[in-house]
Amino acid sequence: MSVTNTSDVFSKMLKIQLIATFSVAFVVFFVSGLSASVSAMIGGLSVVMGAYIAAKVAKRGANNSDATAILVNLLKAEAIKILVIIVTLMIAFKIYAHLVPFALIAGLAAAALFSGAALSKLKV
Repeated sequence: MSVTNTSDVFSKMLKIQLIATFSVAFVVFFVSGLSASVSAMIGGLSVVMGAYIAAKVAKRGANNSDATAILVNLLKAEAIKILVIIVTLMIAFKIYAHLVPFALIAGLAAAALFSGAALSKLKV
């Protein structure tokens, strides 16, 4: 997979994650109000931010042909993604007083599930 193709895959994945996050936030707004909608956005955007930063880390090693180096780079990217999500959610729990946990989880789950679906449907 070339670097350009990898960038296309990650940008399409991020777009699908953003669409999923905004869709959940839109539905949650009408069902439970503004606080729940903001909570869903926080959950989804934590995944999007983590995926974006992980994509930048993974792209650094795109020209490497050693299988071990590629695997280590991908594991680093995944660890960084998880760390960004955890830190973002911890900050949200500390700062946002009107957090609605169910909506936060719904936004997080939508972004996470649609990232996997986006990657499985893309032609690489």
